Amino acid sequence: MAPKLRNEDGDLHVLRPLAHVAESDCARFAAAMGYPIIPCDLCGSQDGLQRAAVKRMLDDWEARFPGRRAIIFRALSQVKPGQLLDPSLLDFAGI
Repeated sequence: MAPKLRNEDGDLHVLRPLAHVAESDCARFAAAMGYPIIPCDLCGSQDGLQRAAVKRMLDDWEARFPGRRAIIFRALSQVKPGQLLDPSLLDFAGI
């Protein structure tokens, strides 16, 4: 999800002001400020979900290849519509 996203109806914007901040940096800042970290059961962070598996995979990649998260984030910020697998943008069947 982009740091600033308009919903499909076009009437709301979703803002993610910390999209470029590492989770570990947020946790360290919260601890330094004495802020509680409140678990969210609404966002898919429960144990056993695919989101947790992908997070573990990214953590492993980052440990083995430092900077991997930044590379992925940068790549996702440079996607062009023609690179997406969207049949409304390109006739894949006709290629």
